[in-house]
Amino acid sequence: MDSLKKKGKIIPTCTPTNPTNTANLGLEQNCVNPHCFFCIMKEPDSSLRRAGIARYFKEMSLRDDQEHVLVLSHIWNIAMTQPDDPELPSLGIFNCMASLINKGVNNREWLLRDQNVYIPYYAAHVIGSYTMNKVEFAEKAVKSGVIPPLMELLIGKISWVEQRVAVRALGHLASYERTFEAVAAYEDELVRLAMLLASSCLDVVYVNFVGVKDKHKRLKYHSDLLTRGVGGIEMENRKAEEWASQLQCWSIYLLNCFACKERSLNLICKQEFLKELCRMWGGLVNHSSPAGVGLIRILCYSHIGRKSISESKEVLENLCHLSRSSDDWQYMGIDCLLLLLKDPDTRYNVLEIATMFLIDLVELKTLGDRLDLGEAITKALLLGYKPSSKLRFKNSKVQKALQEIWELKVEKRKREKKMSKEKIEERRVLVGLIKQQANRLFWLGDVEAAVRSYTEGLDACPLKLRKERMVLYSNRAQCHLLLGDPDATIRDTTRALCLSTPANSHAKSLWRRSQAYDMKGLPKESLIDCIMFVNGCINSESTAKKVKIPYHSARMISKQMEETWLFAGAQKKATIGNDEDDYETKSFNEELDYDLLMKLVEKNSSACALSSLSTIIEEPFKLKKGNRKPELKMGKRRNRAVVARSM
Repeated sequence: MDSLKKKGKIIPTCTPTNPTNTANLGLEQNCVNPHCFFCIMKEPDSSLRRAGIARYFKEMSLRDDQEHVLVLSHIWNIAMTQPDDPELPSLGIFNCMASLINKGVNNREWLLRDQNVYIPYYAAHVIGSYTMNKVEFAEKAVKSGVIPPLMELLIGKISWVEQRVAVRALGHLASYERTFEAVAAYEDELVRLAMLLASSCLDVVYVNFVGVKDKHKRLKYHSDLLTRGVGGIEMENRKAEEWASQLQCWSIYLLNCFACKERSLNLICKQEFLKELCRMWGGLVNHSSPAGVGLIRILCYSHIGRKSISESKEVLENLCHLSRSSDDWQYMGIDCLLLLLKDPDTRYNVLEIATMFLIDLVELKTLGDRLDLGEAITKALLLGYKPSSKLRFKNSKVQKALQEIWELKVEKRKREKKMSKEKIEERRVLVGLIKQQANRLFWLGDVEAAVRSYTEGLDACPLKLRKERMVLYSNRAQCHLLLGDPDATIRDTTRALCLSTPANSHAKSLWRRSQAYDMKGLPKESLIDCIMFVNGCINSESTAKKVKIPYHSARMISKQMEETWLFAGAQKKATIGNDEDDYETKSFNEELDYDLLMKLVEKNSSACALSSLSTIIEEPFKLKKGNRKPELKMGKRRNRAVVARSM
């Protein structure tokens, strides 16, 4: 292949057609480019190779070369696959990436030439990849001056795609004790930007990309970065949804770094933002991230945070719904409520709301690695409570609920300690007979009588007979469902699920609660329960059999996925045409003309270059070690995606 000449520059023939595959870096003898990065990387003498790489990094931002985008794509691949390798960080890569970002931000003419529009994105991503594990690399990056150019991207000097990788890199730098203060030098601006990004990035991505139905009107370089131009509009939308969720979650992660140190809490704890956090859900797209509830839990470890959260009924109700769901972050909702209940300054504000939810969890034994969680909930609710106490609540139901907890967890337990094994066995037989009678009444159509009979069985059933009590609660829940009482259904199914082993594993209760949540207009909770129900059906089937998802549950999942779609809110705003001017203010003052940029990128696109661009497989979302505040264990996420693949 002959070398190509354009504008006096030589394009080396050894440039790989796919820089993401290092096996393709074979050299051709007729490469005459003295600055060819791929030739330098193949140099067998390590000292010559290192000197060549260092020289290349120093000169890269000073030269205009069509090879740059392919070089950066290849460096990105190295950074993602070998983030702990010290070679490139020791040779000046951070200085080079910072210079390239600055050049892209400040030199519009250069940015829109050839394939240069891709360069700031890859440069920021390289910084983030090399700093995600090693504090030593993070320190080198800070000393190399990467923070100011990353801030320029975060402000929105280019587009949301670059903001995504900028906030990721800044989050890694802020997560280390040794580099936090360098990031905190921009604290006020950074926190405000992260809050703005988290709150409005979904609207921006929808309006500027996903909501643009004509593929030819979308920014081509965005499409290429998302899918490398392969897969069509459906694949682009899927990846854009994933990236938008990451942009939101990484913005929250950056705020976590400040909240852990009790910095900027007055900003983060604004009531409107706390309410928005409740709607920020990693969901099925970015399900490894606790999203908004993760930040709310960190805030609950500070007095300012607890006070602000306790003053918002909407936030408290969201935490209560989460604590009574099968979401993997259920324990975070419970943690938040327990922290609020233990604080004398917030206890009584929270008790009025939380008691009616937490009462259903008092028999929960284990949840993940948390033991005796029900006992902790009982102690928090009954703190300072006495049956003879004259303390009265505005809501008489709260007083009644606390009395019920006292009777169940204190009085009944005392009585049963005196029971012999023979007496407990007699009770087991009696409860079985009562359950048979209740079942008969149910099938005869006398549902209300069946409810009374199941209640009689629960009153007689010893606490030790957890399985029997689980079935009684679940059957009574079915009666409440038929009677059109979703609240009672949710209460009883939640109690049944607490008694199941492991927790939240009783299939019938999951399906019944899913229907009740649907009746209540709580699509997220309904979706999670339904997916858990279906996964239980799949796991219970013999592997030799073809798995069939029940039709009714498939319909429920389809309905709730539409309701909980990441861009559902943005789509609604765009459809009704509300706040059109707000989109401009929430687009982070983007300076590039999207239509002009699209035309220029298409005009200068090279088939070879575009086919060689790398797409992204992100690292797991996690917090670094060494944070002063609580350990945020992500845990193992249940495989909810299996449902989507099976449908």
